[in-house]
Amino acid sequence: MKILTIIGARPQFIKASVVSKAILEQAGLTEVIVHTGQHFDANMSDVFFDQLGIPKPHCQLDIHGGSHGEMTGRMLIEIERVMISEAPDRVLVYGDTNSTLAGALAASKLHIPVAHIEAGLRSFNMRMPEEINRILTDQVSDVLFCPTQTAMDNLKREGFEHKPIQVLNVGDVMQDSALFFAQRATPPLGFSQNDGFILTTLHRAENTDDPVRLSAIVEALNDIHNNIAPVVLPLHPRTRGVITKLGLEIKAKVIDPVGYLEMIWLLQRSGLVLTDSGGVQKEAYFFGKACVTMRDQTEWVELVECGANVLVGAERDAIVSAVGGNVNRSIADDDNLYGGGQASTRIASFLASL
Repeated sequence: MKILTIIGARPQFIKASVVSKAILEQAGLTEVIVHTGQHFDANMSDVFFDQLGIPKPHCQLDIHGGSHGEMTGRMLIEIERVMISEAPDRVLVYGDTNSTLAGALAASKLHIPVAHIEAGLRSFNMRMPEEINRILTDQVSDVLFCPTQTAMDNLKREGFEHKPIQVLNVGDVMQDSALFFAQRATPPLGFSQNDGFILTTLHRAENTDDPVRLSAIVEALNDIHNNIAPVVLPLHPRTRGVITKLGLEIKAKVIDPVGYLEMIWLLQRSGLVLTDSGGVQKEAYFFGKACVTMRDQTEWVELVECGANVLVGAERDAIVSAVGGNVNRSIADDDNLYGGGQASTRIASFLASL
C-alpha cells in the first residue's frame, strides 16, 4: 500500500517522527511525505526533520502566509496535483491544521480514502480554526484513529457509529514520541536557568490576536516571574512581533523557539507548564508536570478531569493563582490515559491490514 502523508506544522512533524518509523518497519507499506510549508521558519520546520530522523519530504510545497481561506485554498490546489501524480492508495493526515483539512479535502474529491490521526477531538469552540478543521476532516475520512476514549465518545455522540467507517482508539502518538526521544533530550544553546522554572508557551490566535487577553497574560507572566518562579518563554517570531507592536514589556526569560529535543529537556526540568498549546498540555502530563492552560476550552478534557490540568482562560489573577497553587506538583499517569506508547505500531499494523 502506498501512503501519502500530509504534514506542515510542528506537532505534525513530531507525530510523523514515530508513525513514519512504524510505517517503514511494517511490511507492505510505503510512504510519500508531502510538506506543505505551513511552518516555514527553520526553527519550526527543518530542525524537526534533522533532530527526529523523519524522512525528508518527497515534496515541499512552500505554502505559508495569508488568511486561513487563502492558505487552505492554495494548499488544496497543490496537494491535488501531487496526489494525481503520485496516485496513492491512501492519504494520512494529522491533527487539525490548514494542512490537515486541505489534504483531506483534496483526497476525498479524488476518491482517495483518508485516515485521520488524532480524530474525534473537540474543544466545542467554533471560533477556533482548528475546531473547524478537525470536524470537517473527520467527516471526509473513512478511518479515524482516536487518541483517547473521550475522542471516541465525541464521535459516538455525533453519530459516527452509524457510518460505514472505522473508528479506533489507538492511543496518542505524541506519547510514543515523548517516550522514544526522552533519552536524547538536549538543552537549548546557551541555556543557564536553574531547574524549577515555569515553562511557558504562547501562540494561539485567541490570545495573541486579542489585545485585552494578551495584555492580561503578559501581566500575569511578569507577576509570576517576579514573585513565584522564573518564567522561561520560547517565543515564536509572530507572537514576539504582536507583543512589540502593543508596546508590552515581558520580564520573563524569553528565548528563541526550540526544537523538540530541547523542548523535552525543558519539560523535564520545569516546575510547571503554562501554555495555550494543545500538544504541550499532554507533553506536560507525559513528563509528570502539572499544567495551567490559558484557554477557555481544551480538547484534552481527561487531563482536567484527573486534576493534571487547570483551565484559567486569560484572566490575570486566575493565571497567577493557578500557577502558585500547582508549581512543583508531580503528576502520575496512573490511568494510562494515552495508550502507553504503542499508538504508532497499532496505526501501521491496521493500515497494513486494509
